[in-house]
Amino acid sequence: MSRKTLLILGVVVLAVLGAVAWYALSGSSTDAATAQSAQGYEILPTDRTMGNPKSKVVLIEYAAPSCPVCAAFNEQSFPQLKAQYIDTGKIFYVFRVFPLRPDDGAAEKIARCLPEDKYFDFIDLLFKNQPQWDVEYGVTDVHGGLVRLGRIAGMSADQVDQCIANKAEDERINKVAADGEAKYNITGTPTFILNGVSQGSGNIPFDTISKLLDKALAEQK
Repeated sequence: MSRKTLLILGVVVLAVLGAVAWYALSGSSTDAATAQSAQGYEILPTDRTMGNPKSKVVLIEYAAPSCPVCAAFNEQSFPQLKAQYIDTGKIFYVFRVFPLRPDDGAAEKIARCLPEDKYFDFIDLLFKNQPQWDVEYGVTDVHGGLVRLGRIAGMSADQVDQCIANKAEDERINKVAADGEAKYNITGTPTFILNGVSQGSGNIPFDTISKLLDKALAEQK
């Protein structure tokens, strides 16, 4: 066999191996997406998440930064949820903003401008400081309040305004909301989706959520 023939065979073998590798990788990705779809949910590349991505128990929360009920859940139940189920790797938690008014979109856009590992800290800051920026507390200068919170997070006023002006983020936020309405008939916040099934909305007590999660975890064994 000539050296030229060997070279040609080598190229063919490499091409075949490359195709096999591509098929395996794309197949696993497709399989994962198919499995999620069968469960009634899909994890998006743009989602902000916590916990164990390999967990078969997925809790999605749709919330609005300006929603007082969401803030109450964040204060009263979320710390226990995080400590007992998220940080321990039992579940995979997904947070999605479902805007009730344009102010929620502005707040989310500021949060998205921060490094990803600072996102949830800013969401927590928004919830805990609603009286500084939320119209439901009688605030008239919402923009000024958001700028002040942005400065606490290390941003300048100009940076905050640049984030708020991001039209591409408007499209993403609106699509998330539209998909939530279409798939889960969301009408209020916070709404909780457990493995693709809506568990209702409101400030659900931690004891109630823990029972739902324990049941879902037991079903996976």
